Amino acid sequence: METLKNAVDFSDFPRIDLVIAGAVAFLFLIFPLFSASSFAMATMIQFFMFSLYGMGWNTIGGYGGQVDLGKAQYVGIGAYTTAVMLLRWDIPFWVSMPVGMGIAVIWSFIIGYPLFRLKGHYFAIATIATSLVLKDLFTVWSFVGAARGLEISPITYPPPDYMRLIFKEDIYYYYLILGFFFLGLLYMNWFRKSRLGFQLRCIKDNEDMARSLGINVHWAKIKTYAIATAFVSMVGSFHVCYIKVIEPVDIMSLDLSILIALMAMLGGAGSLWGPIIGAGVLIPLRSYLKEWLGAAAGLVGIDLIFYALIIMIVSAFEPRGIWGIVEKVRRRKRR
Repeated sequence: METLKNAVDFSDFPRIDLVIAGAVAFLFLIFPLFSASSFAMATMIQFFMFSLYGMGWNTIGGYGGQVDLGKAQYVGIGAYTTAVMLLRWDIPFWVSMPVGMGIAVIWSFIIGYPLFRLKGHYFAIATIATSLVLKDLFTVWSFVGAARGLEISPITYPPPDYMRLIFKEDIYYYYLILGFFFLGLLYMNWFRKSRLGFQLRCIKDNEDMARSLGINVHWAKIKTYAIATAFVSMVGSFHVCYIKVIEPVDIMSLDLSILIALMAMLGGAGSLWGPIIGAGVLIPLRSYLKEWLGAAAGLVGIDLIFYALIIMIVSAFEPRGIWGIVEKVRRRKRR
């Protein structure tokens, strides 16, 4: 009961924040009723997915201060576990998703123990290396389709199939990922107030001081890394049911790992709303710029230039991202 109370307790936020958050949540709930565009619906689904990816990254990268650039490997583990279990043994999503999360967490413990002996940019480079090695292994592993990947055929499982998440209309995927989004937000609100959350902020500020206070720094990082991994793997399982086709070059790419980190850093790493704000800026920009500029005008890659410009502008004003700018403006108004 205490855990649930902490999860739903947003009392430390100003009332205006809660009003805005409530209004936005209501708009999310009614959005499918007013949107006839499948493109807009797909963009919103991606927004929720990357918000959850960013929340997961934010636990270790934002609160813990460890820049992880290898999160795509856990997206791939979750996605491939669900796809393989469904295609080979007809095991539904609601069973394969927690199995994928468990496998991803075990892998995070295996590599996390030695990785967290490293610090700073050495840690970031090591996470990239582990992710790329795993991607190369999946590329040559015939059991998971090798470089061709895997495809879930809706013909084999006629929609709607609520156990295997095979639907014709995106509205089913929308409300499912929206439910995950709300649960993720509640969990993150609990996490930042938890004992581990306070320990991470202490570690981020000064590791030596944290040790002097009796905090097991290494173990705290490993536990948080496992939590971040579970978040990302869960969404990876949903990802494969939604897009129905996965290949190592896409689902486990370095680009995906960097994009996940950028979401949280742009919005405000170490804050509750940061990953959501970052996804709210970059995902629509990514989708619509590719549609308008990339496809229509043939300017492939122009969206990456806009990402870079936005991130440089925000970083120049406030290294803590967009949420940091909001807090700075509020402090000035109070004075």
